[in-house]
This record gives sequence, structure tokens and C-alpha cells, in this order.
Amino acid sequence: MEEFLVCTAVSLVMGAALAWIHTYQNHVTKNFILTMALLPVIVQTVIMLVNGNLGTGVAVMGAFSLVRFRSMPGNSREIVSVFLAMVIGLANGMGYLGVSALLLVIVGGMTILVIRVGGSHMSEKELKITIPENLDYSGVFDDLFHKYTNRAELIRVRTVNMGSLYELQYHIELKDERSEKEFLDQIRCRNGNLTLVCGRIPVGRDEL
Repeated sequence: MEEFLVCTAVSLVMGAALAWIHTYQNHVTKNFILTMALLPVIVQTVIMLVNGNLGTGVAVMGAFSLVRFRSMPGNSREIVSVFLAMVIGLANGMGYLGVSALLLVIVGGMTILVIRVGGSHMSEKELKITIPENLDYSGVFDDLFHKYTNRAELIRVRTVNMGSLYELQYHIELKDERSEKEFLDQIRCRNGNLTLVCGRIPVGRDEL
């Protein structure tokens, strides 16, 4: 019983650490964070209950195989986090607490390092600007982009309102999010106060 309590406590701590790592500069749901925090202790408990019993192990494997049919596919980062949580639970259930702690430090540290080196995407925005058809959109906002953004990329141009208007879609990275309103006001002065939409870039599902 003492060994079970120690392993459970370690799994809970590691699960909480893994949940924090997964939320680092990432948009996640509360349910997924709860899953990350509790999955290691659940797997660890199952492994300790099996404890070399072949018949029980086969039954548990069958039960786990059914779970995948009740789950939606996740993106690549979610899948990595789920596998890491299961490996941590497996190692703790077998008594390799040091191995699981070392694995969490290595994988977690590598995750944070890659994200920081790759740059934060929290200031990236999707900007949609509606302009009249007689306004040449080539370079009309370049000076504003140079002043307020680190990067601005024209993604798509389409006609709206039966061809009387153009909608320009940009991906931008603001230099300072506090200047967003000033930036949008400057654009409104040039597009004739037509529709302007600025928000987060839709997150794609990078499935494996």
C-alpha cells in the first residue's frame, strides 16, 4: 500500500507538470488538461493491478483498445502529450520513478525550447480588409504594415458584394498588441471605413 501511495503521488505531480507543459503557448480545453493530469495515475494503477498476470493484462489491453473508438483524433502535439502521459504512467507502475521523471524533464524541456526558439505566435493575427474596387490594393497598406507589424503576408484576395468590393486576407504579426486599435484606425481611414476584421488565426489540426 505504501508503494502504491508513493507512485500515485509521483504520477499526480508528473501529470500536473505535463498538463502545464502542454498549455505552454497552446490553446487547449479544460477537459484535455484534466485528461493530461489524470492519465499517468490511471495507467500506473492499471499496471500495478495487473502485476504480471497475463490474463488480466490481455483484458486490460482489450479495454484500452476500445477507448480509441470513443475519442476524436487530435493534432500532433496532443498525440505526443497523450503518449507521454501513458509512458509516464507505465514507468511509474513498474517502479521506474526516476526514469519517468527524467523522461518528463527531457521531453518537456525540449518542447519549451523548440517553442521559444521558433518564436511566439500569440501576437499573430488574421486581418481581413474590405476595400472598394477602384482602390489598387498592391502596396496601399505597406507603410502601415512596416510601422505596426513585424510581418504581413497577403494570403488571399476575393471579390464580395457582387464584385463591387475586394476582401484582402492577411496574416500579420504585431510589434505591440497595445497598438492594435491605432493600427486598425489607420487602415479604416484608407479603406473608406468599410468592413474590417482582425482576430486569431484559425488553428489547423496537424494530424499524424
